[in-house]
Amino acid sequence: MDIKEFSNLMIEYGKEINIVFTEEQLQKFYEYMNLLIEWNEKINLTAIVEPKEIILKHFIDSLTIIKYIDQNKKVIDIGTGAGFPGIPIKIVRDDLKITLLDSLNKRINFLNEVIVKLGLENINAVHARIEEYAKNKQYRENYDLATSRAVANLTTLSEYMLPMVKIKGMAICMKGSEINEEISKSKNSIKLLGGEISKIEEFTLPKSDYKRNLILIEKAIQTPSKYPRKPGIPSKEPLY
Repeated sequence: MDIKEFSNLMIEYGKEINIVFTEEQLQKFYEYMNLLIEWNEKINLTAIVEPKEIILKHFIDSLTIIKYIDQNKKVIDIGTGAGFPGIPIKIVRDDLKITLLDSLNKRINFLNEVIVKLGLENINAVHARIEEYAKNKQYRENYDLATSRAVANLTTLSEYMLPMVKIKGMAICMKGSEINEEISKSKNSIKLLGGEISKIEEFTLPKSDYKRNLILIEKAIQTPSKYPRKPGIPSKEPLY
């Protein structure tokens, strides 16, 4: 896909979510897409490799949370993988300070190359497990917002995210279409971890039938220090 076709599609989809891209931003997204496709031949970063699918299901999907992020906030993207939603958000919102967290070092190598090639600042990629990273007092409850995209069920995700967020901060979980059971099962754990669901937004990605949900959780009180539990436990033994 050449950059003209790419840009036209990004602009078309962007209008649907009320985002207007600059030429510089479009150039960065185009370079990001090409790096993703190139690296994906060497290491498994994504099952989505067709340019139109990357635009819609990675870039545009990642940007659907921007309207909920205030200026100059500190954001952590947990289990970022190939950089979603953190890098698309950073490309559009240069005011944000972003940490990309992932447990696989080969993904961190990819993310660092993207950061350098795109000339992004105030964004860093960290190789760590969230269960261990969240125990570090330097980072714990130090972010205005935590986000994660389809990393785990909502109960487990809450145990990853809420310990990172300041009181009065927010966690945004990016999920697919079937979430009613997850929400029902997660209410006790979210409360235990100091959070409260403030909003659920259901929507369909532009010009598709791809249904998505954003679950916004406000941090009301401090998370008990024993959470998150040791690596692997939150996913094996969710706090139902």
